[in-house]
Amino acid sequence: MDIYAVFGAPIKHSKSPRIHGLFAEQTKQALEYTAQLVPADVFAEAVKAFFDAGGKGLNCTVPLKELAWQFADTLTERARLSKAVNTLVLQKDGTVLGDNTDGIGLVTDLMVNNRLAIKQKKLLILGAGGASRGIILPLLEQAPVEIVIANRTVAKAETLAQEFQHKGNIKASSYADLAGQSFDLILNATSASLTGDLPPLAEGILAKQGSCYDLAYANEPTAFVRWSAEQGAIKNLDGIGMLIEQAAEAFYLWRNVRPETQSIIALLESER
Repeated sequence: MDIYAVFGAPIKHSKSPRIHGLFAEQTKQALEYTAQLVPADVFAEAVKAFFDAGGKGLNCTVPLKELAWQFADTLTERARLSKAVNTLVLQKDGTVLGDNTDGIGLVTDLMVNNRLAIKQKKLLILGAGGASRGIILPLLEQAPVEIVIANRTVAKAETLAQEFQHKGNIKASSYADLAGQSFDLILNATSASLTGDLPPLAEGILAKQGSCYDLAYANEPTAFVRWSAEQGAIKNLDGIGMLIEQAAEAFYLWRNVRPETQSIIALLESER
C-alpha cells in the first residue's frame, strides 16, 4: 500500500486525512494517508526519513511550506514564484518535485464550483503574506483586468506585486487608498478573520453583483464572511472548497487520477 502524509505544526485539526481517504475510496486507490506533527526544526530530516521508508508523496502546511520549497529538487513554475510548496511528489528517478496546488484549488472552486468569472474582473487580495503569494499566478492566468494587493505594510505588498508584474496587471495599495475604488471579487488572504478581526476596509468597495472569498474556513462564519454578507455580496464563500480542490490537485499529481470533488465538498459542508 502506498504511503502519503501531511506534515505540519499544529496538525491535529487537519481534514486532509479524511479528504484523501474519501478520494481513495471513490477512485479505488490503495493508499494510506496520515497526519504527522513535524516541527520546522526537524522538517528536512523528517521528509528524508519518510521517503526513505517508502513514502510516495507529502502535503506540507503551516509553518513548513517555505521549507518544502527549499527541500524540493525541482519546482513547478507556480511553486517557484510562490516560494512555497504544499505538495511534494517522489519522482521515478528518486528526485522530489515541489508544487503549490493552493492557487489552482482556489481558481477551480471559484470558476467551476461557484461559476464566478475572473476574466476582465477587478480583484482585490487582502494581505501580502504566503497565502497571497500562493494564489497570485493562477489568478493572473485567468486574465483579470487588474489585481490589487492591499496590506498594512504597503512596502510588502509592493514587493509582492513587483515579483508578479511580468505575469499580468497587478499593483499594491494601502487599505486607506482603497476608498472610492470598486472590486468585483475580494479575497481575504489574511489570518485576521480567524481571530475575529478584520482589515480596515472602507465601505462600498465591493462592486454591485460582487463576490467575496475568505481563504480561511471555520465551523462558524468568519469575521470576513460576516462583513461580506453585510456588503451585499452575491457569493459569500470561505475556503472549504479550496481546501478540497487543492487536495484533489495533489491527489492527481500523485496518482494520475482526478477525484470528483462536488460530493465531498457537500459532505464536509453538511458536517459544519
